[in-house]
This record gives sequence, structure tokens and C-alpha cells, in this order.
Amino acid sequence: MTDGADAARVAAGLGDQLATLTFTDLGTEQVTRTIIDTVVRWGAGQGWRVYRRAASVLPLPPPMQGRHSVVDVACARPDAPPLVVEVDHTDRHRTVEKLLAEAAAGRVAIWVRWGSRGFTAPPEPVRMVTLPVTVRTTTARSGVRLFSRQPERPLAPPSHRPGPVAAAGPPSSLFDPADGEPPDGG
Repeated sequence: MTDGADAARVAAGLGDQLATLTFTDLGTEQVTRTIIDTVVRWGAGQGWRVYRRAASVLPLPPPMQGRHSVVDVACARPDAPPLVVEVDHTDRHRTVEKLLAEAAAGRVAIWVRWGSRGFTAPPEPVRMVTLPVTVRTTTARSGVRLFSRQPERPLAPPSHRPGPVAAAGPPSSLFDPADGEPPDGG
């Protein structure tokens, strides 16, 4: 098993990084790939060795027994247990099994869940990082679902001028107010 404080710290750090992620009108595979790319950059930025599609400790079910499943991202940390990350937009029981097996083998297991609906927390010690997105279904492309994400961030209030606003002069007019006719006489 891993240190719970370390797992919580790492999951929070990844969550902070993913909170800045934005995208517009991507398909399911594109969103998953974008999130995985962000996780890879984040891990490399921590100074860790990062592996995509690393072998899992969990073997595949029959008829593929003898082969092992893979995790989306694995990070080798020099002074701490390895980290594994799975990225999904659905609630997959197999992913939970895989991450529990990884945690039992001493790895920090993080499940990045993205989607437009609620997320069910996995059992301990698996950590979950959620990434809410919006979804729209196109009519032009046979009902394709497209996902977008804008980070939740408070907007700064607009700046205001101190004191009252003074008029800059008379408004420019197309008509001379004295005669009500256009200036060209027409």
C-alpha cells in the first residue's frame, strides 16, 4: 500500500494541472488523448520518467490470459512509489479492478474521470480526479457528440474610472439640431 498523504498530494497536483485544461468541440477519443497528453507533460514537468501505455500488474481476462493490461500513464518517481493514471469518460469496473491491483502492488493509483454527469468515487486507496465537460450533439454530422471545457475561474471585475465620467464634448450628429436637416442639405 502507498502513503495516503502522498497519494492525496499527487492527485491534488494533477487536479490543479487539469483544472487549467480547455478545449472546444472534441470527440471522445480526442478528449481522452488531450487529457493523457496533459498528464504526460505534468509528470515530465515533475522530473519523473513518464511512460504511455505501460504494462499493468493485472493480467488480461481469458482468452487473453498470459498478457497484461496496460495503464494510460505510468510515472517512475525517484524518491517515492510509482504513479499510475487511467483516463476514462465512463464508469468502467475493469478500470477500478486494475487500479486496485496497482495500488496493492505499491503504486499510487489515480483515476481521471471526465464527462458531463456525476462521478462515483472509487474505493480507497484509488484517488479520483474529475474533469467536468459540456457536451453537445451535432445535427450536421449524424448526431456526433462533441465535448468542450472551459476552466472554472472567477473573472476579475471590470475596471472603473475613479470619479464621475465627464462628457467628451457635444455628440457628433448627422443632422444639425438647429434646422433638422442633414448637413449636405439633401
